[in-house]
Amino acid sequence: MKINRILSLYLLLSFFLWGKTQAQELPFEKEVRRISAQIDSLGWEPESTVFTGSSTIRMWKTLQSSFPTYSILNTGFGGSKASDLENHLFPLVIRFDPSRVFIYEGDNDLWAGVDVADILSSLDNIVKRLQLINPKTEIYLIGAKPSPSRWEKKENYAIFNQKLKEYCLSKEGVEFVDTWKALTDQSGNARPELFIQDQLHLNEEGYKIWTGIFKTYFKQ
Repeated sequence: MKINRILSLYLLLSFFLWGKTQAQELPFEKEVRRISAQIDSLGWEPESTVFTGSSTIRMWKTLQSSFPTYSILNTGFGGSKASDLENHLFPLVIRFDPSRVFIYEGDNDLWAGVDVADILSSLDNIVKRLQLINPKTEIYLIGAKPSPSRWEKKENYAIFNQKLKEYCLSKEGVEFVDTWKALTDQSGNARPELFIQDQLHLNEEGYKIWTGIFKTYFKQ
């Protein structure tokens, strides 16, 4: 009972802070409101699986159909960074009381020159908040993908993925999802045929590969 009261107070505080920040018009505020309202209109159930993060998640249109026996909420938004998800964690994740959360952030951060340490700090804050509310929540941090349009920073991406993997290994209930290897060829180069014209976002074939990766985390 004591734990439930603590969690209830935390949720109320999160809701209060979220409402307070709305008046400040944080980046992506309008999009987050739209996503939240759309999910409410369709209906959702507690203990669903939430996929969230930047546009690579948002543009995964076949996400629910790829895992038809699971209730999945896609709250991916814009060209977000880890700090943006940290700011909008309540409306996009916490309030849905998910059993599992898959997070894709870091890609846009790296391209914008955000330090790996700062990205990991935001992700750690996210993990801590989720685990404080429900220690049983399964959390999956998705490694950055190898986009041809951002290949000039591949070393930065490699460092981030390695650090993210090490972080996940150090945290109970947190797992690293590697999407890099499956999207590169035998020489270790990005595969442009798996991306749409902008060479940043995955095309249908690219998402088919992602589906194969994530199926290992779902019991079919």
